Amino acid sequence: MATKQAQQTQQQQQLAKQKAAEAEAEKIKEYIANIHYSDRYADDEFEYRHVILPKPLFKMIPKTYFNADDPGVLRLLSEAEWRGIGITQSLGWEHYEVHAPEPHVLLFRRAKNFDPHQAQQAQAHDGQPQNKAGAAKNGRKK
Repeated sequence: MATKQAQQTQQQQQLAKQKAAEAEAEKIKEYIANIHYSDRYADDEFEYRHVILPKPLFKMIPKTYFNADDPGVLRLLSEAEWRGIGITQSLGWEHYEVHAPEPHVLLFRRAKNFDPHQAQQAQAHDGQPQNKAGAAKNGRKK
């Protein structure tokens, strides 16, 4: 009898965990749907845009994505990382700067002469996204 009761309790706990996970997944989908993408703006070399994350989504970002010296500020994220938190953009964009006073605002750029068709062909060839904007030029401003 006690074993059957223990099994029922374990099943109820598993069901409760599953429901909680489903509810969290729905919240995340809602947060991702509320990510704001700015219009593009440009200078002579790059086009830019900023992405504003809903603050609840920002709070869910893994701690490893934050600057070790300033835990409330994101470090520069790779394409796989920013796509992994729900940001969707066309190819070629790089997270190039963070702004500590508004850490939920991510700044992106890509070269003005970026060719998405060429990048898609290169990605299909080697399986890795190609970033023409130059990762060596990354900077960080507060």
